[in-house]
Amino acid sequence: MSKTERRTFLLDFEKPLCDLQGRINQIRELAEENNVDVSEQIMQLEARAEELRQEIFSTLTPSQRLQLARHPRRPSTLDYIQGITDEWLEMHGDRCGGDDPALVGGVARLGGKPVVILGHQKGRDTKDNVARNFGMASPGGYRKAMRLMKHANQFDLPIITLIDTPGAWAGVEAEKQGQGEAIAYNLREMFSLNVPIICTVIGEGGSGGALGIGVGDRLLMLEHAVYTVATPEACAAILWKDAKKSPQACASLKITAQDLQALGIIDFIVPEPPKSAHAEPLKAAELLKKALLENLEKLSMMTPAERKQLRYQKFRKLGVFSENSAGKIE
Repeated sequence: MSKTERRTFLLDFEKPLCDLQGRINQIRELAEENNVDVSEQIMQLEARAEELRQEIFSTLTPSQRLQLARHPRRPSTLDYIQGITDEWLEMHGDRCGGDDPALVGGVARLGGKPVVILGHQKGRDTKDNVARNFGMASPGGYRKAMRLMKHANQFDLPIITLIDTPGAWAGVEAEKQGQGEAIAYNLREMFSLNVPIICTVIGEGGSGGALGIGVGDRLLMLEHAVYTVATPEACAAILWKDAKKSPQACASLKITAQDLQALGIIDFIVPEPPKSAHAEPLKAAELLKKALLENLEKLSMMTPAERKQLRYQKFRKLGVFSENSAGKIE
């Protein structure tokens, strides 16, 4: 990818950092051409660039994190699978005549152990996104996912799900094929599976589309991923009749990993590289693999009954609140 193409995907808050890095590269090139030693100046500028990077990424707003979660170059499910597994065999079909490309899955070897991995798959460009339906799975996709999960349960294989979708496909054809029933069926059946289940939001976790493969013993989120009941644009359109108020909706919905961990919705935040996952995908895969193996080891020490009880209690607690003597909700 050329420098021009890379700049096409540059987010607004990344521009000061990119401009500074460009200056550093320019000074380095000029110094080499003129045989001048500017190593001290370069060190100072690189130190300033690192300070600026930390300042930018430590103060991101929910709206900016949403932009990172939707970044066109952010690693997808198949990217992570290639980065974290030793072996991978993709399986196709829902056994009802369809094979939804928006939801992929198969058998893999993770850390030397066999597992089943499945997740939403977005495209890298417009053509690929159209082919993948922008990661919005059809009923056939969720039925394929359940077929793979039942396969995992039958052969005692842990299940890893990677969530990255703006929501389930909401087209008329999807409704005719039973979209709501397919997701509801997955929700019920995932509670009954005996094997360990780890769900990870790697990008955008949206609505029932995310929940269709999101019931597990552990719910992880990448540092700059988002998880929400509805897209901020849809929320803004419903509440304020103006989709342009999506930044306000982002803050109100509590969509970030940090907010959701504080609310007890997720269990663990997977750190991303300093430049974010889209800039350092191999490092991001390494950090995700480490988190998955650590959680998988803990879950493997529990009995199926203990895991199912943990799973049940985890979701029973969601949305629980109490009212204190002053009438305030806690």
